[in-house]
Amino acid sequence: MALRPDVLAVILGMAAVTYLCRAGGYAVLRALRPPRFVAALLRHLPGPLFVAYVAPAMAAQDAAAWAGAAAVLAVQAATRNLAAAIAAGVAAVALLRGGS
Repeated sequence: MALRPDVLAVILGMAAVTYLCRAGGYAVLRALRPPRFVAALLRHLPGPLFVAYVAPAMAAQDAAAWAGAAAVLAVQAATRNLAAAIAAGVAAVALLRGGS
């Protein structure tokens, strides 16, 4: 299967736009000092973004998945060990779903 020149041009164009968007943000924040409000917003933004991605997926899950999420939160809060938290969540879901 050959790659058509127009498809290659579109792929390269999208890659360039993606890079320029990311690099442009870094360049602007490097050249201009953002206001304190914007700096605080950027510092706290990852948490809400994560919740925005996870909440719709969790809404469609069963009780075993919710128990696994609760296990992840509990182990992460208690140990601050991400690997242990993930293992606890996977184990909880596997146990509640019968190991399948």
